[in-house]
Amino acid sequence: QVQLVESGGGSVQPGGSLILSCAASTSSFSSYVINWHRQAPGKQRAWVAGISTGGSTNYANSVKGRFTISRDNAKNTVYLQMNSLKPEDTAVYYCAAAREVTYWGQGTQVTVSP
Repeated sequence: QVQLVESGGGSVQPGGSLILSCAASTSSFSSYVINWHRQAPGKQRAWVAGISTGGSTNYANSVKGRFTISRDNAKNTVYLQMNSLKPEDTAVYYCAAAREVTYWGQGTQVTVSP
């Protein structure tokens, strides 16, 4: 069982920045593919970004060029740097760790409003 704890959410004005963190409880963190997803009110959960065990990254078109995913295996943590935030980025953000099984965190709220 892997526990994931997201942090770093909050309220920010449009154009602002936030850094989300996802801390994992496993010592084999480096063997997990990590993805960030988000769920806006009334919408389905959507994939945002992912990072492979080797550090390769991918992004949804809606966040490409604004968000950066990174990982620090020594700290068992993945980060999501979010810049140039827009109101449509408002959502609960979840990290997920995937190997044979996918584990999910509890989510952290991000609100972007004037």
